[in-house]
Amino acid sequence: MVKLMATIIKDFDAKQPQPEPASPREVLLHLMSANNMKQADLVGKIGSKGVVSEIVKGKRSISKAQGKILGETFNVSPSVFI
Repeated sequence: MVKLMATIIKDFDAKQPQPEPASPREVLLHLMSANNMKQADLVGKIGSKGVVSEIVKGKRSISKAQGKILGETFNVSPSVFI
């Protein structure tokens, strides 16, 4: 019975659509929201007000150095931002 249930669950899970991976920008926006942070909170950490604004708007990519700082800020792997 347990094996049957395990098989049914495994088959069900295999048929479910997998979510698309989140972009670095989406991860940043989620973490900012979850931590009640505003763009101003990142100014000086990852760049100027303009740089932070461009990153949040998706006009600029997050650099490796910025990803490292964001990883430390949010206590996550920097790889989620690169």
